[in-house]
Amino acid sequence: FLRIGFAAETEQLEINAAAKLKAKNLDLIIANDVSAEGNGFGSDFNRVTLIYPGGKTETLPRMTKRELAKVILDKIAEIR
Repeated sequence: FLRIGFAAETEQLEINAAAKLKAKNLDLIIANDVSAEGNGFGSDFNRVTLIYPGGKTETLPRMTKRELAKVILDKIAEIR
């Protein structure tokens, strides 16, 4: 099975999320900068960075949460 996590961060997005990825032995963590205006909590939009074991990162463009959910599912399918 895969272990996927989410990290809502207000500072040091990639550093804090990467630490959680390692500490929780995850296969992927979706790091969400909730301090960015117009994104995150209370908004229909997010801009996230996907962080994988080994240090690979992928910053996604701003998109709706529905669009992001589809991207996350595609990434999970790729990992499997």
